[in-house]
Amino acid sequence: MSPVHTEAVTIQLFDQEPRAFAGDLLAYLVEEDIFHLGDAGKALNRVLQQVCDTGDFKGGKEQTFLLYPSLAAQEEGNAVCAKRVLFAGLGKQDDAIHVRRERLRLVGGVVAQQAAAIKAKDVLVVLPKDYLLDAVEIAECLAEGLLLGNYRFDLYKSPPKDEKDQPARVERFYLHDGGLSQSAVRKGLERGRAIGEATNAARDMANHPANYWTPAEFAEYAKKLSKRTSLKCKALDKGAMQKLGMGGILGVNQGSAVPPQLVILEYRTNRKNPTLLLVGKGLTFDSGGVSLKPPAGMEDMKYDMCGGAAVLAAMQAIAEIGVAGVNVVGLIPATENMAGAAALKPGDVIRHYGGKTSEIINTDAEGRLILADALAYGIATYQPEAVIDMATLTGAVIIGLGHHYTGLLTNNDQLAAQLLEAGAQVGEPQWRLPLGPEYRKQIDSRVADIKNAGSDRSAGTITAACYLQEFVGETPWAHLDIAGTAWNFTEKSYIPKGPSGVGVRTLVACLSQWKGLKSVEKK
Repeated sequence: MSPVHTEAVTIQLFDQEPRAFAGDLLAYLVEEDIFHLGDAGKALNRVLQQVCDTGDFKGGKEQTFLLYPSLAAQEEGNAVCAKRVLFAGLGKQDDAIHVRRERLRLVGGVVAQQAAAIKAKDVLVVLPKDYLLDAVEIAECLAEGLLLGNYRFDLYKSPPKDEKDQPARVERFYLHDGGLSQSAVRKGLERGRAIGEATNAARDMANHPANYWTPAEFAEYAKKLSKRTSLKCKALDKGAMQKLGMGGILGVNQGSAVPPQLVILEYRTNRKNPTLLLVGKGLTFDSGGVSLKPPAGMEDMKYDMCGGAAVLAAMQAIAEIGVAGVNVVGLIPATENMAGAAALKPGDVIRHYGGKTSEIINTDAEGRLILADALAYGIATYQPEAVIDMATLTGAVIIGLGHHYTGLLTNNDQLAAQLLEAGAQVGEPQWRLPLGPEYRKQIDSRVADIKNAGSDRSAGTITAACYLQEFVGETPWAHLDIAGTAWNFTEKSYIPKGPSGVGVRTLVACLSQWKGLKSVEKK
């Protein structure tokens, strides 16, 4: 099975008058209580005024009104060629710029949903000229919302016998500049397209069942990516890991018949630029190992590789849009965690890359074991200015934050500020949790340097981060626990149930506006 998105969707500029668009759906974005569509023509402006006067549509957030222009009297020369016209509400302008960005993504998702409901294949959206964002951001946010809201995954379903029952998906989106700078709109559209497609690719990776998305597929996708972009790729196999002493990845892999991979992608700009290291957990299936998980819901453990998917997709996006001023290295340690005859056992001791030993208390606390090797190896090899890891690491973060916020733990306030800002910009909020010696004591071991789980379940997300912190030294580091947001994230018009693709857009936003860290802080 192909790991790429199941069906290609295009998005491009439309340089004729909107009324000349002869496709399935023409959409106008309307702010609340502002009942005028600019250059849409007298007929559509009159219809909008009428539906607003009746109270059927006010332009409220995510409100819609669908009409058929062929049924409405239109002046000659003002005829609309589209089969349908959609008014989609933006709500009232908000003082917060992040809210304005999110409104555009939401309305893009709403348009995509409405298009699916009527089985539209060709959709034109006219950009709102007077919206309080610059043209690049308007186009970027809307393009993201359209592509993310249009996402479907049905690769493993047999096609229906009747074409009428075929799942609806827009095939071609068009944007009209609406009077904004066309060059700015084109720039934003291309950026939004690259980021939206990358996020959907991450969703695809997570949606594939674990027998089709294995560590080898991570490596294969990365290699194909390197052939069509400037990225450099290599993958360390089991033999290489044994030579390097990566006891964490190898230990977790012991019970599986599928060999592990450590996938490495490099994005290079200039030697003088700082290097940033991204590490994503690629647990393609997590049974819990000998500390077996309950059967109910175990099928969702194919999602335990969402951190690795986010890092891989973020590398794809930054290579396509061309992030300046930084070098970026992405590492994805990939393996299964199974309960085979050779599997790790509680009480076993492993030796990580670099020599630190760890007593295994719980084989289901495996993500930190593979991340520890990748973090230590990546920092030793690439000497990054900062490192960000992303992982579906603990169920405890779901207990604490639900499915609405990603947990953030870090040893550097400047890095925390940049990640929090990036998450706010793209609608992927984070909540910072503490670290400290009080929590670190919970992973003291009597027989090894550390142990992989505390004696009780208290502060599980924090003690997991304390484990990772053992392998980063003085390097500025941030850990994003996406266990609650990688799937079943707060449902929105552009975020479906299941895998959300969370983290891709946060990483791209953070890297795109990276500010050098002034000094190393120790927390």
